[in-house]
Amino acid sequence: MPEEKFRTEEFHVDGEELLRKVKNLINEGNIRRVIIKDKDGKVVFEIPLTFGVVGALIAPQLAAIGAIAALLSEATVVVEKRE
Repeated sequence: MPEEKFRTEEFHVDGEELLRKVKNLINEGNIRRVIIKDKDGKVVFEIPLTFGVVGALIAPQLAAIGAIAALLSEATVVVEKRE
């Protein structure tokens, strides 16, 4: 079985854009994990995404991200993608 390879991407967003950006990334479908960091680089929230996670299963995490977005003025979204 071949070893899976991953790459990471970082996006700097305003708190208002955070939830929208995470939703768009999840809809891409090749995301393995999403990490949200505050402006100081401290991890605030991490979502491991398994293959096929959609809809109601991710809704509680999105609600939490919405609450986090209200508290952050800036955030960094780190995305781990399958290659």
